[in-house]
Amino acid sequence: MAVPVLNLKAQYAVIRSRIDEAVRTVLESGHFVLGPNVAALEEELAAFLGVAKAVTMASGTDALHLSLRALGVGAGDHVLVPAFTFVATATAVSYVGARPVFVDIEPDTFNLDSKRVAEHLTGRARALHAKERVKAMIPVHLYGQPADMEPLLTLARSHGVAVIEDAAQAIGATYHGKRVGGLGDVGCFSFYPTKNLGAMGDGGLAVTQDQALGDHLLRLRVYGGRQRYLHEELGFNSRLDEIQAAVLRVKLGFLVEWTARRQAVAARYRARLAGLGLTLPLERPDSTHVYHQFAIRVSDRDAVRARMAERGVQTAVYYPLPLHLQPMYRELGYGTGDFPEAERAAREVLCLPMYPELSDEQVDEVADAVKRSL
Repeated sequence: MAVPVLNLKAQYAVIRSRIDEAVRTVLESGHFVLGPNVAALEEELAAFLGVAKAVTMASGTDALHLSLRALGVGAGDHVLVPAFTFVATATAVSYVGARPVFVDIEPDTFNLDSKRVAEHLTGRARALHAKERVKAMIPVHLYGQPADMEPLLTLARSHGVAVIEDAAQAIGATYHGKRVGGLGDVGCFSFYPTKNLGAMGDGGLAVTQDQALGDHLLRLRVYGGRQRYLHEELGFNSRLDEIQAAVLRVKLGFLVEWTARRQAVAARYRARLAGLGLTLPLERPDSTHVYHQFAIRVSDRDAVRARMAERGVQTAVYYPLPLHLQPMYRELGYGTGDFPEAERAAREVLCLPMYPELSDEQVDEVADAVKRSL
């Protein structure tokens, strides 16, 4: 049985009539930008995430970029970023003229290590970078696993550092009973089609508990003004269109169900891969993992992946090169060995097929392919 790593057609097949009707309604309305679906989606997402304000944008990267600007991060500032994540987390920092300062990750969660953050703020690393001005940090809830936010927030408050949650892969995940995104100053989400809540195009979201900050984000996304043709500051064109908002409103109604199925798939993987010597995803007792990815560790990852492909099972590698070794950041002066856990993760992580429409038979096929490929 061939098993793709992702099958977006399967999701559309289940909700086709609702999606088609939602899109048709928008097309017939003639209202395509910042219309009633955008406004309704923002209200619905704010309620779902438990935040005061939700502001949709054109992409998750824009949400990160404009959040940094709204928080006053700019030239000369430093922003702490995990060394192992998608490049957009760091490029958003570069867009505002600030410097991304990479930090190693926890080996069991792949998320920002608060002990390493403390070094940058209070210890050895700060002494080495006496001119450093850390203005913000961006913990990433990677693969749908919440970062350990309590120590990070404590450090941030004690040092006057803003916290932007990169929750692009973790919509609906909870930490200490609260949904991620509303824990820091701003939370950022992506609606890229592959995400747990994905549009049929691009889209993003920034959320906050601070009404004034939310109003600032609204201005920044539409040319820096509260009203048409009156511009108070340098703003941007980062609007979610009505068709994508309508699609996302339909899908939001299924998100809890889809998340439960992802968790069931993860439990089935876990049961069938036990005892093989693999490192399986950690489930923290104080958090809920929403399994954007089911990421295992395999010492000879590339060979295992090739053998699985021969058996018709697709896998993915997120991410094969840590940020500090990316060519675009060579000028920052990092080198191999600077962040050993991020580098090890880049060598070992293998993401198995993960989406709500996976059948139990497909999950078993994937698990069998793993066993036969080790």
